[in-house]
Amino acid sequence: MIDETKSSSMSNRETKRSDALSTRVTEIKARMQQAQITEDEMKTFQKVAAIMEGGEGRIEVDDLIAASFLTDTLLNSPKR
Repeated sequence: MIDETKSSSMSNRETKRSDALSTRVTEIKARMQQAQITEDEMKTFQKVAAIMEGGEGRIEVDDLIAASFLTDTLLNSPKR
């Protein structure tokens, strides 16, 4: 009986995490769809990506998400 309780508890936590992750992914997709990226910005991004990943032209997903939050912070901060 104890094992069933633990299993149920773990399942509930996993479901909550899954729901939270799904919500977050939906929010990120919406932000990406609203983004207006110019060709010059894309070229700059590709150059930075190439440097960051040793010339392979890749950025890890975590780094990309962190960069998006940093950009949001900089764009939304008051001008000095």
